[in-house]
Amino acid sequence: MSETHSLRGLRIRSEFLAANSGKRAAMPAFVLLVRPRGDGDATLGMGFTVTKKIGNAVVRNRIKRRFRALARTLYPIEGVAGADHILIGRSAALTRDHAGLVQDLTKALGRIRRDLAK
Repeated sequence: MSETHSLRGLRIRSEFLAANSGKRAAMPAFVLLVRPRGDGDATLGMGFTVTKKIGNAVVRNRIKRRFRALARTLYPIEGVAGADHILIGRSAALTRDHAGLVQDLTKALGRIRRDLAK
């Protein structure tokens, strides 16, 4: 995709719960949830969550910072327009290198775009 889209952060719990009913792609470092909103707005919603099982607040925030940097790079180009994207962190997100995360997210977004096209 050569077209870029603007991003907005998801903050409300109901947006995260609604995204849970969308398509999902599991990767070693994260699970990606994507749900088209169907509201005619091409803006991409992005949200991140990491459970307390993964680690303390420092560890969880480090993973979310890595996800934010990853999303700002890839979502405008590879993301699904008019959809909310949620990354759920797994423990491997802390140790996986940036290139591996980029490769995984690109693969997950491609898989979800194929599923949505069906």
